[in-house]
Formats: sequence, structure tokens, C-alpha cells
Amino acid sequence: MFSEFGFGVTELDIHNHLFQPENVLTITMRASWSFTTFLRQSSAHTQRNPNGQIRNLTGETKVGDCSSKGPDRNVMNELPQSKDQNLTDIAREICRITRTKLGWEKTLLSDYPSFNFSDPCFFQEFLKHQSNALLSLRFFNWLCSHCGFLPDQSSFNALLNTLLDAKAINAAKYVLDCTGLTLEPTSLECYIRCLSDGGRVEEALDVFVKLKNVGFCPSVTTWNACIFACLKNGKTDLVWTLYEQMMECGVTEKIDVETVGYIIKAYCQEKEFSKGYELLRQVMEDGFCPDNAVFNTLISGLCEERQHFRVSELLHLMITQKHNPDIFTYQEIINGLSKKRKHHESFRIFNDLKDRGYFPDRVMYTTMIKSFCEKGLYGEARKLWFEMIRKGFLPNEYTYNVMIHGYCKIGKFYKAKKLLKEMCDRGFKETTVSYNTMISGLCLYGEIEEANHLFGEMSQKGIGHDLITYNSLIHGLCKKRKVYEATKVFNELLTQGLEPSTSFTRLVKALCKVGKTQEAIRLWKDMHDRHLEPRISTHHHIIIGLCKQGYLKEGMMWLTEMLNRKLNPSRKTFEGLIQCLSQKDKLDDVLVVLDLMFRTGHTLEKSIIYSLVSKFGKNDENCLNKILQRS
Repeated sequence: MFSEFGFGVTELDIHNHLFQPENVLTITMRASWSFTTFLRQSSAHTQRNPNGQIRNLTGETKVGDCSSKGPDRNVMNELPQSKDQNLTDIAREICRITRTKLGWEKTLLSDYPSFNFSDPCFFQEFLKHQSNALLSLRFFNWLCSHCGFLPDQSSFNALLNTLLDAKAINAAKYVLDCTGLTLEPTSLECYIRCLSDGGRVEEALDVFVKLKNVGFCPSVTTWNACIFACLKNGKTDLVWTLYEQMMECGVTEKIDVETVGYIIKAYCQEKEFSKGYELLRQVMEDGFCPDNAVFNTLISGLCEERQHFRVSELLHLMITQKHNPDIFTYQEIINGLSKKRKHHESFRIFNDLKDRGYFPDRVMYTTMIKSFCEKGLYGEARKLWFEMIRKGFLPNEYTYNVMIHGYCKIGKFYKAKKLLKEMCDRGFKETTVSYNTMISGLCLYGEIEEANHLFGEMSQKGIGHDLITYNSLIHGLCKKRKVYEATKVFNELLTQGLEPSTSFTRLVKALCKVGKTQEAIRLWKDMHDRHLEPRISTHHHIIIGLCKQGYLKEGMMWLTEMLNRKLNPSRKTFEGLIQCLSQKDKLDDVLVVLDLMFRTGHTLEKSIIYSLVSKFGKNDENCLNKILQRS
């Protein structure tokens, strides 16, 4: 359906509409703010998170007195070493000592025997001149343990602000927990932002509750910092909890375009792109226009869901609001088209971008090269490869692997190896990905010896095997019916702690084909004991394998067990079993299997019907008529 993205097509006509603002519908701007209304009506998130309400802390939170005592001039004048020094000079000297002298904690009191270190004014002056936040905390601990220093609220806030400015969040939390004092609301806001920056959003939510308990409402900037941290850490459920708290604090009327952008991105993270789209349209009508990053995120999601008409509308809106789509916007569109294998449309947009003065980067070139390789247009891919180099964008490791994979798919291993060598010569290391690309291609074309050689070479070079490496080699070995070697590689896969996927089914099939059905059954049971549910197709291979070896009764039992476990056998399984039973003249069993087959909704192929006609003959005409009628 992505023909709508093609040029000259009605629904998404980028050529005639996207680049011509005069054809874009104008938006009626309204002064009223209806973002709150939109989210109040969208109650799905609140219902989905019934326990995500604001948490109450036990005990009351009080803001202490921020006053501090004045300097003790008499003490300063009593200093025999420096009578003319003022408090600032002493603080600077103490800062220097704590930075440069080892073991100062043991000598500082004897160096200044008459000085009153417990004076809060001195401590605050010390903080002004101490550039190291952790040294400030160390000095604070020393004061409390050696000088009987009892910090007042002002000193406490000054220390915490110093630690928060330095992003020393663990140290700040330590001081808060040890002293039991409470930060000023403005300092708590800074604490929230530090927690958010560190990804500790649950702790930040608790601080919001503290602020609510003292009747203080944080700024929109603080709310945004925490919402952004929730998005960054993939905790969209906490985004809606935060928004509920914003509504309770009455902040929703003051939220800015940054908040709107985060809410839209939260919808996108939850794959609710339609809600994000509706919200964006609403806020734009109210005069708010998020930045291009929000549009790009939403466009990427809408492309993923094939909502192409809405993508077109968003592009029109961007142009109308003078937020012209940038290279990243088109990268999302082209990437979305390529993922849906709409290679022709993506190439049209790519060429039109170049014609209109945009400069595609290496990412966009790589996307297009990959798109051409997937379509089998390797000549076009090579043209773009050299065009990219002429434009000054040298291929990176990912670009090389895309082309290497393309060559391997068509069996041109000489060119693939040449590119791999070129990649290594340019300083890119051989990786698991590059080896996997070569091994899977070689196995596809039956070059199993070369693939095995590369598999061993990976170990020699210290390059790890992953599940793709093992699966590719096992598939190649099974294709050549080298089941012993395939089993050996499969066992190595298990010892590495990897969970087999397609390789397990392929190995069962290969064992059954070479007449090692009992070994296939043991493998099947081993996987079952490991709590790995085998695919339904493995039953098919085992049933047919048993029957071909003459174990018809066991094959019937496997079929019955499948039906008991509510597994629906394929038509091929039934037909294979019927043919084996018919060849052994087990006609009564044939009738039983036929009955089961018809009950599960399958019908017989004509060739099987003709075979049964000749097998049953005229003596079983009634049975045969029933078979033909039901089929």
C-alpha cells in the first residue's frame, strides 16, 4: 500500500504536495489550551496503572529555619598566628590545607587551637572556596565528629547544594539519610533533576511527594527533566504517574511544548501512534509546535503501522509551521519504506531529495544500498556505493556487511571476500557479524567445507560464535546430510548456554531423513526436558520417520499424542501416514487416520484418493464412498 508514497499518486503525493507549501492546508490557530482536556479524556493509562498513584511518605516534612549565627569576632581576634586575618582568609587557608596536606584531620585542631570551627558562618565560607565537593563532605564529617559541629538548616542546604552541583548524588543521599534534615524546596528540585539525570526516577518520584506534602509545586522544567528520564529508561508507566501528579498540583495549565513532545514520545514508545498523532494535531491547533525530533519519532511509528496518509499530513503540517522536514525526517520515511520492501518508492524519494538540494548521509546511502540488495538489484547497489564514496562518505562496517551479504546471497564469494579484506585493511575488525554473513552465504550454496573453515577460524582469532553462527552451520551440515557433524555443533551450542531455535527442528528433520528416528526422538525429549517447546513440524518429521522405518504403531501413537495436546497436525502429516499405512495394507488404520483427518478440517489430495480407490477396490465400496463423500 505504500504506493501512496510514490510521486503522482493521490493519498501521499510527495512530489506535488510535500514540497509545495502553497498546496498545504492551513491550520486555524486557537488561543485556548485544550491539551489538558485531551489527556483527561484519554483515561486508558490511568486505568491501566491503578496502583500508580501518588505515594504518601510516612511522617511530615518540615522546612527548617535557614538563619545562621554571625561570626565570632572575639575568637578571630584571639588567633595568635594571624590576628589580622578575617574569616575569608582563614577559610581559604583551610581549603588549601585540606587539598594539599595528607592527614590534615589529625593536625588541624592543633594548628588552630583557638579557632571556633563549629561556627556555621565559617563552614559556609569554607564551601565557597572549596572547589572539590567530596572534600567538602569529608570536611563536614570531620567537623561533626571532632568539633561538635551541629549544622543548622542554612549550612545543611549549602553543603547539599554543593554536592548536587557536582552531581555527587550518592554523597547527597548519604548526607540526607544520616542527618535526617530536610532540604529547602528549591534544593529538592535540584535533587530531583540529579536523580533524573542518573536514571533513578523512582527515587525522584518520592521527592515529588515530599514537595507536595510541604505545599510546594516544582517548576515545569523539573517535571520535564523527570519525564524525560522516564522515557530514556523506557518507563512510560511512570510518565503517566508523573502527569497525574502534575494535574493534582495544577501544573497542566503551565506545561510547555517540551512536555507535549515527551508525552507524544511516550505514546510512541507504547506503540500507540494514533494517540500520539491525535495529541500532536490538537496541540498544534492550540499554537504549540514541537521540534522535528517529535515529528520524526511519530513519523517513524506511523510508517511502521503503514498509516501513510497520516505521515503525509504530518509532513504538510511541518511545512506549514515552518518546521521544514530535515534529513532525519526523510531518513525515517525511507527506512520505513525499505522495511516494508517498498524499494521503488523509497528510491524515488531518495532521488528527489538530492534534486532539491538535500545531502543524504552515509546512513541514508546504506539504507538504500541494503534496499537494492534485498531486491536483488546489485548493480544499482554498486552504483550507490561508488556515488557515496564520491560524495565523501566512506563505507563503515555496517555498509560493508550489507554489500558482503548481498554478494553472498548470489554466490559471488570472491567479491564478498575482496570486500571483507578491504574492510579489514581500512581498520575495521572482523566481527561475529561479518563472519556470520560469510558462513550463512556459503552454507546457502552448499560450500560447507569453506563455512566450516571460517567457523574454526573465528575461534583462532578470538571472535565469538553466536546463535546465528551455530544455526547457519547446522543448517548447512544438515543440508549435506552430515548429521554427525551437525549434532556435534548442536551440542557445542548447548554447552555455550545458547537456546536453539531453527537448528533444533532442522536437526530432527535431518536425523529422520537418514533413518536415525530414535536419535531424533531422544533429541526431541531432551529439548522438552529443557522446557523448550519443539515446533509442530518436528512431530511431522518424527511421525513420517517412524512410519518409513516400519514403526507404524509408534507413528499412530505420536499422531494421537499430538491431538491430545491440542496440536493440529498438518495435511502433509496425515497424508504421509496414510500412504505408509496403505503401502503396508493397514487399511483399517487408514480409515481411522482418515476420520481424524476429516475431523480436523483437512481434505485429501486427488492423487491420494486415486491411490485409495485402487487399494480398497470394489469389496470396500461402501467405505470408499464414505471417504470420497467426506473428502
